[in-house]
Amino acid sequence: MPNPVTALVSGGSALLSSSAQRSAAKSAAGAQVQSAQMGIDEQRRQFDVMQELLNPYVQGGTQAFQAQQRLLGLGTPEEQQQAISALEQSPLYQAQVRQGEQALIQNAAATGQLRGGNLAAALAQFRPAMLQQQIQQQFANLGGLAQYGQASAVRTGAGAQVAGTNIGNLLQQQGAAQAGGALAAGRATSQMLGLPAQLLGYGQGAGLFGGAQPAAPIMQATPMAAEAPGFNTDVGYQGASAF
Repeated sequence: MPNPVTALVSGGSALLSSSAQRSAAKSAAGAQVQSAQMGIDEQRRQFDVMQELLNPYVQGGTQAFQAQQRLLGLGTPEEQQQAISALEQSPLYQAQVRQGEQALIQNAAATGQLRGGNLAAALAQFRPAMLQQQIQQQFANLGGLAQYGQASAVRTGAGAQVAGTNIGNLLQQQGAAQAGGALAAGRATSQMLGLPAQLLGYGQGAGLFGGAQPAAPIMQATPMAAEAPGFNTDVGYQGASAF
């Protein structure tokens, strides 16, 4: 027969142990989830920093590529004309034309050809040639910027893929931690819910709740007293004789 005090102490200890296990499972799962979330936040922060650093190159490359398209006439005719006119009116182009024309005039003066037709022809051809050269040079310069932008965009995309992979792995770790914590807490809760029934069984076995009672001790019969002197229990009944 189980000792009722021992049964109650054992049941209470088991109840406290299950409660502690449930709390520990939740705490451990929470710590793992928080750690994974910190990793996710750091990955996102690092990607944002990289994107911010490369963003000017990406934007500059995009603008340069669009300017190349306008120079080539891939947009509207008005856009192409505006791009060429912008080059003609640029300070760089104006300075080069001015210096080139002065050089031609000085050379003609030195050779005595100021009033000849060669100077006029040279001046007439100089500006279109300079404009064509300026367009080619501008296109090449824009190509360099476009390549910088393309390389920066590629690096940003690669960084996004790496960050996405790392964040995905951390999210899986979060899910695994939450699932493991839930399973562990469920097992501990199941044990807690089963303890009252166990305690009730112990109590009934011990007779605390009107259950089986311990059997009463069997009394042994005491020997009968000795027969009284002169009393014979074996003497039969004899009837009176008429004879």
